Amino acid sequence: MTTAIWWIRRDIRIHDQQALTGALGAADSVLPVFIKDPALAASPYTGERRWRFLLAGLHALDHELRQRGSRLLYFEGSPLAVLSRLIKAGFADHIFAEEDVTPFARQRDSLIEASLPVTFTGGLSLMPLQSVTTKNGGAYHVYTPFRNALIAHPLLQGALPLPTPARIPLPMDKALPESEALPAVDANSAAHFPAGEQPALARLQSFSEGTDATIFRYAEGRNGLHQPGSAHLSPYFRFGMLSIRTAYQQAERAMNHAVEKDARKSVRTWRNQLIWREFFINILDRHPYARTQSFRPEYRSLAWINNPDDFEAWKAGRTGYPVVDAAMRQLHQEGWIPNRARLIVASFLVKHLLIDWRWGEKWFMQQLLDGDPAQNNGGWQWSAGTGTDAAPYFRIFNPILQSKRYDPEGNYLRSYVPELDALDADRIHQPWKLSEGERNGYPQPIVEHGFARERALATFSKARERA
Repeated sequence: MTTAIWWIRRDIRIHDQQALTGALGAADSVLPVFIKDPALAASPYTGERRWRFLLAGLHALDHELRQRGSRLLYFEGSPLAVLSRLIKAGFADHIFAEEDVTPFARQRDSLIEASLPVTFTGGLSLMPLQSVTTKNGGAYHVYTPFRNALIAHPLLQGALPLPTPARIPLPMDKALPESEALPAVDANSAAHFPAGEQPALARLQSFSEGTDATIFRYAEGRNGLHQPGSAHLSPYFRFGMLSIRTAYQQAERAMNHAVEKDARKSVRTWRNQLIWREFFINILDRHPYARTQSFRPEYRSLAWINNPDDFEAWKAGRTGYPVVDAAMRQLHQEGWIPNRARLIVASFLVKHLLIDWRWGEKWFMQQLLDGDPAQNNGGWQWSAGTGTDAAPYFRIFNPILQSKRYDPEGNYLRSYVPELDALDADRIHQPWKLSEGERNGYPQPIVEHGFARERALATFSKARERA
């Protein structure tokens, strides 16, 4: 009787599970194993709330496994050491795991591949990595051609979700390895995002099914700051509680049911967001240096100001710009903010304050439930103008206009900046025009928009001239 280890990393689900399917096909029984790596736990990019969310997801996965005759085995330690011990002790013959693209994961997996019998499968991305290429086999560096090539790719038609196994057999002819107790977790650790694949699948269904589903209004609704019409699925993608192929298939189904032109546009817009995720995964896979430096060489020596006081004001939501501060306070309180808010605060940090985008990227990774190395890095470099865009350095968001356009009544601002609660829609977006008493202790802007815009344009232009 043969046994395979299903090494669970950031694929905490049973539906459309390529690593699990590989293990079930290669062996008579499967050991579901999760290993808490102290190297990852100690990383300055690791967020405590994200660990709690992951842990809650493991509890949910254990429940799903027990319903199928299995259970989760939990260990803490070096993955190489833990897996070596399990293989050498005869608990398993082979290991199956979903591939990952971060430089840390690549280095870890290379060491394990050199020492142990392991197979790395797909599952992180919609398409097999490096299958979407230019005509000469190179990587796409611009989103739109990548999107068009992916949609037209013949492999996409076969990217269908795998069936969910009804049973996951444990070994019957030998004792199981003694695992450590799965740490307890606060059930309310992420109140807005209940962990696990069942809540993820239910949220996807609610978002995309039915004649009045949010997906059919997504193109406009996604930019709203107060009760944004987004899918609220990003933390589930981050930990693989939701399969990207399942989500893409659901988008295709919604497209088939979209009758009106605007509804079809909205479905395409959400599908494009899934492809953006795919694009950033491929960028990091092909260009791992982007994890630590600007993708575009001309901006690697940009003259950042990096004022620590300004950075602290930005983190605390005390910049004097209500839309920036509301978003940063929501981030700290909830571990999630709408996409439009992410664009606004990232643009403000990089362009208005001239603070290195890597400072913001790190803070987001420490705070976000959905903090994903590829997506967070790609988003920050897009906002900073240092990434894969052709010429975006002059794209500088006006926080006043953004606030008025995407929170016209000021409801989002009042939700997170209570000092301004008494102000009406005409006054709340520019409180610096009011008296100190009317501002109720809210600070003056730390930088004037017009000045900051001209300074950013000059700084980026000089960097381009030196390159």
